[in-house]
Amino acid sequence: MTLREKEILSMIKKNPMISQQEIADYLGITRSSVAVHISNLTKKGYIKGKGYVLNEEAYVTVIGGANVDIQGFSLCKLKLNDSNPGIVKVSAGGVGRNIAENLSRLGAKTKLISAFGEDLYGDKISYECRSAGIDIDNCLVLKNLPSSSYLSVLDENGDMKVAISDMDIIDYLNIDFIKAKAHIIENSSAIVIDTNLSQDLIEYLLSNFRYKDFFIDTVSTAKANKVKDLIGYFHTIKPNIYETEELTGIKIIDNKDIEKAAEILLNKGLKRIFITLGERGVFYKDEYTQKYVSSPNVKVVNATGAGDAFMAGLVYSYINDMKIDDAIHFSMYAAEMALSHENTINPNISAENIFKKMRSE
Repeated sequence: MTLREKEILSMIKKNPMISQQEIADYLGITRSSVAVHISNLTKKGYIKGKGYVLNEEAYVTVIGGANVDIQGFSLCKLKLNDSNPGIVKVSAGGVGRNIAENLSRLGAKTKLISAFGEDLYGDKISYECRSAGIDIDNCLVLKNLPSSSYLSVLDENGDMKVAISDMDIIDYLNIDFIKAKAHIIENSSAIVIDTNLSQDLIEYLLSNFRYKDFFIDTVSTAKANKVKDLIGYFHTIKPNIYETEELTGIKIIDNKDIEKAAEILLNKGLKRIFITLGERGVFYKDEYTQKYVSSPNVKVVNATGAGDAFMAGLVYSYINDMKIDDAIHFSMYAAEMALSHENTINPNISAENIFKKMRSE
């Protein structure tokens, strides 16, 4: 948004009934110039419809990977180097996309910025996103490249044992493309990114929208390295033990190591850190508080979507101004719902269902 556009938008916010001529007279420019600026503000999404109705409906923007998940579930004890009887399922996935779907199902208006192809997988991604209520109008759709895919094998306990990701298309989600989406990012209540994005793009987002609150999913130890020197620009981060080790260089053996690692990251400028501890629960730390919170008891059916649901819970809690204790429990129950369903995303996840669980504690 240009400085002149900011001036005009500010005047309209104060007086939605102001005329173009009144704006022109006040700013000392022509009415036709005002008309051009208002037209640009409308195109950028700051104003909608006639009468200068301001578009201020809150939403979250998620920028990250979208792909098709092909998951193999072993029905018996998994045997390596052998064929295992089981079930194979195909669904839309990707860390960014999964977080977006969880957010949408929780009731948060959500926009996804990702990349996929004009192919069968791309059609499935598009269909499942729209069915879940995700706004994908700002995604990059490419004709000559295949959509991303993720192939994983889960053991008899629902734990992922090995996976292969083919996500080259995400590299086409570059700075030039994101520049055209600046108005979407600027108007977001919160922004979630994952480390499937290129390091250049992550740096661009953090440096050009420094005043926005960014949440980061580190995805894996290898990809967490991309943000090792950028941690201070984030509001909230959710690494596991191994990703925390990668970010800090500290070998984590006991609780003292966890607390020391969290302190190091906070000292870099990070506002909040949630270190997921698997069956042990989560460790939380900010400037004033630190605590361990145990996980609810749950039979694990599919462990692959728990982290995405937890992150969605954190973002939902943040945009709804929930107290930190409530935010942690809300997010953990979101993860529990993901763990207890065979799909990566539990179709029954909703804020209402989670609040019911919290009230029954």
